[in-house]
Amino acid sequence: MAKPASNFSRRMNDLGNWIDQRLPVSAFWKATMTGYYAPKNFNFWYYLGSLALLVLVMQILTGIFLTMHYKPSAAEAFASVEYIMRDVEWGWLIRYMHSTGASFFFIVVYLHMFRSLLYGSHRAPRELLWVFGMLIYLCLMAEAFFGYVLPWGQMSYWGAQVIINLFGAIPVIGEPLTEWIRGDYFISDATLNRFFALHVIALPLLLLGLVLLHLVALRENGSNNPDGIEIKKNKGEDGNPVDGIPFHPYYTVKDIFGVAMFLLIFAFVIFFWPEAGGLFLEHDNFVPADPLVTPEHIKPVWYFTPYYAILKAVPDKLMGVILMGLAVVILFFLPWLDRSPVKSIRYKGIGYKLLLAMFAIAFVRLGMLGMAEGTPAQTIEMRVWTFVYFGFFVLLFFLSPKMKTKPVPERLTH
Repeated sequence: MAKPASNFSRRMNDLGNWIDQRLPVSAFWKATMTGYYAPKNFNFWYYLGSLALLVLVMQILTGIFLTMHYKPSAAEAFASVEYIMRDVEWGWLIRYMHSTGASFFFIVVYLHMFRSLLYGSHRAPRELLWVFGMLIYLCLMAEAFFGYVLPWGQMSYWGAQVIINLFGAIPVIGEPLTEWIRGDYFISDATLNRFFALHVIALPLLLLGLVLLHLVALRENGSNNPDGIEIKKNKGEDGNPVDGIPFHPYYTVKDIFGVAMFLLIFAFVIFFWPEAGGLFLEHDNFVPADPLVTPEHIKPVWYFTPYYAILKAVPDKLMGVILMGLAVVILFFLPWLDRSPVKSIRYKGIGYKLLLAMFAIAFVRLGMLGMAEGTPAQTIEMRVWTFVYFGFFVLLFFLSPKMKTKPVPERLTH
């Protein structure tokens, strides 16, 4: 019995060698998994990168199945979504996985960005890694907006109307630009068709390309860690970092645990709370789009509301649009605005911790106000938190080099 097993093993070995000569599978696996050394002191914040990749894959797969039944027509779009929900086998599950997945994607991405603020993952030599991450964020925002319009419910229609009309505030080119985006003089079939094409073809391809560049940049400079110490500076006799361990199997096993916990929460929300009380799926979006009936309170989906609050905080439309755009653009410059001599919050003083806490509170509170009715008192509060939001970056640039810090150890702490 041993001889056939031996022959089988030899043949599989030969097949593997044959493939390796034509496609460097083993070399790729070693470079990215077994031969890639990651810091020993990763904590739960480092689940977020793999979780973002997981949600991206889920969004693409569920999106493919949805496009099989969705009809990008103003007359049929809403009915096709209802058909998916009611008549397609397991269609309700696929639709909820996609709609809830969009919100979970932003939750994971926002936490992933916050981790960078905690541990300095945007600092040198990872500036380009951060820039690619921000480009992914921009692409994700566009992808989410176009996808939000496709169900052609009341909030989809009127949300698109508000967002597209913002471009009309741009001097000289505003009106022609809005007409070009709509593809018509008003939101119609042409708008829905081009949004569908961008959502299912153009932006996913761009997103996948940016994710690939993000991962290449990550592997080139290595992962940051909670201490903000470059592990490549301390290498053993074998040439490997003494404070590092192979990504596989150590962190792949850890990521599997993180994925399992994430999927438990994700499944609970899908089966018991898919609309999240109107946070993930607004109640108005279960009503067909009607250009003649304006919803009582038009607001974007929750992950855009911090920027929407900044827009509403400014009385002038053009200045509001500029400030809203600047709120996103300024994030690209974070690696150069943070001039602290240390990377990690573990070795920064109370000053940075207070600044970061105020920034996080401002972002969350702006998101809450962006979903509110916009009373005069709420408008004043929006202006206060907008000032705090931008104040974080200004104070970071001027004060971070002067803030007290603790000595950074030569080796990782455990």
